[in-house]
Amino acid sequence: MDIVIMVAQLILGLTILVGLHELGHMLTAKWFGMRVEKYAIGFPPKVFSKKIGETEYMLGLIPLGGFVKISGMVDESMDTEALKEEPKPWEFRAKPAWQRLIVMMGGIIVNVITGIVIYIFLTYNYGESYLPAQEVKYGVVPNEIGKEIGFQTGDKIVAVNGKPLEKFNDVYSLDALLDRGSYYTVERNGEQVKIPVPVDLMDKLADKEERMLFVQPRQPFMVDMVVAGSNAADAGLKPGDFILSVNGQEAKFFDEFKQLLEKNAGKQITMKVERGEEIVDLKAQVEPDGTIGFQQKPLLNYATKEYSIGEAIPAGTEQAFGVITANLKGFGKIFRGEVDASKAVSGPIGIAQIFGDTFNWYKFWSITAMLSMVLAFMNFLPIPALDGGHVMFLTYEMISGRKPSDNFLENAQKVGMVLLLGLMAFAIFNDVFKLIF
Repeated sequence: MDIVIMVAQLILGLTILVGLHELGHMLTAKWFGMRVEKYAIGFPPKVFSKKIGETEYMLGLIPLGGFVKISGMVDESMDTEALKEEPKPWEFRAKPAWQRLIVMMGGIIVNVITGIVIYIFLTYNYGESYLPAQEVKYGVVPNEIGKEIGFQTGDKIVAVNGKPLEKFNDVYSLDALLDRGSYYTVERNGEQVKIPVPVDLMDKLADKEERMLFVQPRQPFMVDMVVAGSNAADAGLKPGDFILSVNGQEAKFFDEFKQLLEKNAGKQITMKVERGEEIVDLKAQVEPDGTIGFQQKPLLNYATKEYSIGEAIPAGTEQAFGVITANLKGFGKIFRGEVDASKAVSGPIGIAQIFGDTFNWYKFWSITAMLSMVLAFMNFLPIPALDGGHVMFLTYEMISGRKPSDNFLENAQKVGMVLLLGLMAFAIFNDVFKLIF
């Protein structure tokens, strides 16, 4: 069932984005009087089709893309027979270069607008929930990667790249992780210490399930839900209890408690618990995986910033274009050899895992908005067979006054298709490799 939810979200998200992208091409083409032969979401085999006017609308069985077939255009269909004849007034090739440029930009523009609109809606409707940096009064707990970077348990992060930290989540900001020369300033034993961000940090994070959580706030906690029939329930642990110690050792923070359970995996422990105004002693058996069967409730206070529609528009727009900036910085790291491409590239399996195995509307639309901006960015790359390749050739035509020959465009399209199919095969193989190993 988990896999079904992942796949369903992937298909729904891609169908929305691809459908809107191709709609951008189709509407601009029709606006300039070009004949649109086919509008398709998904690739053959055909599931459904209906012809309305001059255009066949098709739904394909393979939901990993889509296309618009415009008369007189060299595209992925490689249908070049009509190009041997003189251009017809309704054909793509018969129109002025500026009109063809707008048609090729149509899908990219629609994806950018889609991403911006979704981010604005989410910002206005949900606001922004965050943990104020001042709430992280007990410092942070680093995982293995955090320790490699130089963090120590209890460090208080006070600044990122010299800018005072206001929201703890900014510790994971792409400016911090992708900019060259980034560093954290922490307060440790009454002194301020600079911790430089390694250039290969994103490479290391891509290897771990924790990903960005190389440091987490150190949290006092109380018992929330106790699993029925668990060792915690058998021990008499109740919601609202505060665990003070394990086997006489202080367990005031959840990281301390977790370490003590792992240390005593498979053994019986004694816990001192604060319950209301009394202190009680409980004995519990620890499972081999270092758990006893309850959920903790962190005791740090989160804040929510509400946005008016006037505030949400610039905030959502900034968030949308932040995705583009992050992609540019990410590409820069790949080209400089600071990030392994195999760890940075994901295919459909990787994207499905990002959606996750539970459905949440906020998360779904957040990921869809991000993918819309990524799709716009990737399509703008100057690679033949992508919109950006067409834009590159059309820009050359407008500047030089010379149109590339149909034969040149056909060969460029073939090269681009080989590159794209190779990249897709690499992404899918990479997904499978990471899934297995």
